[in-house]
Amino acid sequence: MIPREILKKIRLIELRTNRLVSETLAGQYHSVFKGQGMNFDEVREYQPGDDVRSIDWNVTARMNHPYIKKFVEERELTVMLMVDLSGSGLFGSGEQSKRELAAEIASVLAFSAIRNNDKVGLLLFTDVVEKYIPPRKGRSHVLRVIRDILFYEPRRAGTDLNLALDFIGRVLPHRAIVAVLSDFLGQSAPTRREVAAHLRRSVILSETLGQASLTALRQANRRHDVVAVQITDRFELVLPDLGYLVLKDAETGEVIEINTGDDRRRRAFGERQAERQRDLRRLFSAAGIDSVQVRTDRPYAAELGRFFETREKRRRHG
Repeated sequence: MIPREILKKIRLIELRTNRLVSETLAGQYHSVFKGQGMNFDEVREYQPGDDVRSIDWNVTARMNHPYIKKFVEERELTVMLMVDLSGSGLFGSGEQSKRELAAEIASVLAFSAIRNNDKVGLLLFTDVVEKYIPPRKGRSHVLRVIRDILFYEPRRAGTDLNLALDFIGRVLPHRAIVAVLSDFLGQSAPTRREVAAHLRRSVILSETLGQASLTALRQANRRHDVVAVQITDRFELVLPDLGYLVLKDAETGEVIEINTGDDRRRRAFGERQAERQRDLRRLFSAAGIDSVQVRTDRPYAAELGRFFETREKRRRHG
């Protein structure tokens, strides 16, 4: 039996995201995520301007008048939500943690998908595959997906994006939309000197993704349509002036003390984080992947709307 407070939270997310989908994003989703082929629909009389290559010569011969074949896009898609449940997702400097924001973004994508009669699946990962839910349709299935993103208790706290992408490559036989929801904080442990100088992994900063992840993302994007949704927090981008803090790494458990009142440290932190964000954008670009960044301290609807608009324009003119 699911506790009442959990059901209430899931219902609240459903109401909030469903309204956004209904009013704004459903049409954009349909435009930017296309089916993989065309299905025959019907024949109709030829009209001036129609492509003569579409003429159905058998029907034309029988009717003594030109007819053309009409095709419709094969719309049914599979949307696979890959959600990073590593320890850094528990961080949030405001009312919402990164994991809670990931659940909302996933809800938006999932409700957009089922509104278009598409299937939705879920992969939860840390440095192991935590849980896999095969793609299905329907509201009750989407509510289960949201529940697991919010309340599944992961066995591990680390991150291994490459392992998760490899798993997806093995379980999805056909092309799908793969949305990776993660903070994309890296997998290598920094030195003690780096730890002393900078915050890493939400509470203590880590390296961003490297060459191995670029290769894995590029390979996954050849087979599927991969979209990167970076979930971040303002304090991962700009170090706040909060004096001396005792900080714990959410993924390794390491504890350090740091003086956030040091102007030079805050400036160096901001510069380094800005460079890492540029590196991450370059990595996605090199892998041919569209990406969007959403933050726990800002409304995400506008960012998703801009992402859909940009992607639609590029697809239309590409």
